[in-house]
Amino acid sequence: MGVHKAGYINIIGNPNVGKSSLMNALVGERLSIITSKAQTTRHRILGIVNEEDYQLIFSDTPGIIQPAYKLQENMMDFVHSAFQDADVLLYMVEIGEKCLKDEKFFERLQNTKIPLLVLLNKIDTANQDFVLEQISYWQELLPNATIFPLSALNKFNIDAVMNRIKKLVPECPPYFEKDALTDKSERFFVCETIREKILKYYKKEIPYSVEVEVEEFKEEEDIIRIRSIIYVIRDSQKGIVIGHQGKSLKKVGSLARRDLEQFFQKKIFLELYVKVNKDWRNDDNQLKRFGYS
Repeated sequence: MGVHKAGYINIIGNPNVGKSSLMNALVGERLSIITSKAQTTRHRILGIVNEEDYQLIFSDTPGIIQPAYKLQENMMDFVHSAFQDADVLLYMVEIGEKCLKDEKFFERLQNTKIPLLVLLNKIDTANQDFVLEQISYWQELLPNATIFPLSALNKFNIDAVMNRIKKLVPECPPYFEKDALTDKSERFFVCETIREKILKYYKKEIPYSVEVEVEEFKEEEDIIRIRSIIYVIRDSQKGIVIGHQGKSLKKVGSLARRDLEQFFQKKIFLELYVKVNKDWRNDDNQLKRFGYS
């Protein structure tokens, strides 16, 4: 056995810059929800890449926002915690973006001793001159960083970023089992899959008022039986989620089931229920129960 390296690589940036696409390009699994709506990543999700001589633990954090209610404050705590345990920081910006919405946070980036990579994403949407201009713009703002132009979606330059990360992580035994993909439970992925379908299928405020809980997860030899509850904050939303004669809920159920069968490589039996839970977004105990603490 040679030297083993291991480390935490934390991805930060504004909402919608492509952090989740990057995470998936690096880890190679559908770990983070990717949708076009902001704020889809509410938790820190760890994606783990294992090779014989290294273990890279990627953490995708929620986009940086000014918090409006308690749920969002808790989401921002996840972002600040990204500074505490990082061996490498990946700060992701979209080409043409100026700087972070949060100045204090930006100062921390400028002063950090943690190796910092600035990933200039979506360069496929810009011309060469503009890309070069952007590279020098960020190099000036963050002289301590290495700048990588890339396209997470087209997987352009991902290998270069990966190689740099491998050089930067310290010698260290693995933190997790070497066959682990993530620190999250199977139930977590069931919830995220259902929530993703709700994000795609319903408009307006519904997705942001919804939380999903798995009440039962029973794995049998050739089938997994799942019973899950979708919580909304108003009676009127319950009607919308269920839809006329239950059609909307059925659609969400069948779309989620299809993805879950692919994810678990097993037949899935999925039951969905909708309940009203008026104050989950501001209630500490409930936020804890849903993992936001």
